[in-house]
Amino acid sequence: MVSVSFTRKPGKADDNLKLNQIQIIATHNSYHITTDPAVLRFLMFLHSTGALPKDLDPKQIDYTKDSLSVQLGKYSVRGLELDVWNDPEGGKFYFRKGKAYALKSQASHVDALKKPGFKILHIPDFDFNTTNYTLISALQEIKQWSDANPTHLPVFINIETETHAPGDQIHVIKDLAHAAPFDSIAANALDTEVKTVFGNDLNGVLTPDMVRGNYATLEQAVLAGNWPTLAKARGKVIFIIDANSASGETYKSGHPSLQGRAMFVYSNPGTPEAAFVILNNPLPDFERIQTCVKQGYIVRTRSDDGTLQARSGDSTDLKAAYNSWAQIISTDYYKPDRRAGKKGWSNFCVTFPNGAIARVNMLSAPQVDSIEYLMH
Repeated sequence: MVSVSFTRKPGKADDNLKLNQIQIIATHNSYHITTDPAVLRFLMFLHSTGALPKDLDPKQIDYTKDSLSVQLGKYSVRGLELDVWNDPEGGKFYFRKGKAYALKSQASHVDALKKPGFKILHIPDFDFNTTNYTLISALQEIKQWSDANPTHLPVFINIETETHAPGDQIHVIKDLAHAAPFDSIAANALDTEVKTVFGNDLNGVLTPDMVRGNYATLEQAVLAGNWPTLAKARGKVIFIIDANSASGETYKSGHPSLQGRAMFVYSNPGTPEAAFVILNNPLPDFERIQTCVKQGYIVRTRSDDGTLQARSGDSTDLKAAYNSWAQIISTDYYKPDRRAGKKGWSNFCVTFPNGAIARVNMLSAPQVDSIEYLMH
């Protein structure tokens, strides 16, 4: 029988364990705040009439997160996800056209949205409420928290580069926002924004160059186990682009094995840049996840989707995610939904026992014979 223990302070485990040898809980769409109630009702109406695509159910965007620093501090989250939209001229997302259909003013009255730079939101015009309007402000909040907690376990930050807005897909409604392309200029601008906050030397950021070391490719380093120890990774953040294939290729272009880049990119095993792998469906992907973890990759999966599990209380995917030993488990419910206990809502929640921040990964750390929970 596997024994269980708790480690409350950094110590011997930090020297013996590497970055890929723990399992942490992350949040999906970490910035998200439920959209304007009138807009949500309008979307519900459209859905009831069949006017929306079948895979776009407004019920699945009805969830709200705390601030990034509260998630990191109070709830011990060690992974975040930010959806970023390229806005090189500024003002692209200042107006929320969907509010017109709820008989409300379209102006956001948010000055930060007028300025050039990457913006954070879920769906332009319709699902726009967010804890941070800009990537810069989110990075500043993360860095401030990190500086105040210099021995924290590393924080994985998923950056999803968005390239499809409602205006690109819905043509029966005029004047909806269109997405700007994620081109080479945008790829470089993304790194620039990170350096604006963390410094040109990227102090406090674990980069692909640090993991690759003297190996020919990033993947070779990963397969050889060249991840840093927890002792060396503490206090750092790690950026991973969750990009569509075009955006990912753009970010990698001219940077073999991501040389000189601030971020990793989720990649397929067998490619030079492969260090992080994304397999979001823990049930059908269970064996693939375990294979990748054993090989040395860091895998991200999800324990829930939209509000489905929060409503039903079904923990099937959650258990599969835990047992797959994917290192990053992403959830919308690091705490129960605010309506938990009311009709139609369960107490579904994704946490480790006793408020633990992480646990030792029993697949990627074969030298460990007990499930050790890390408390710091």
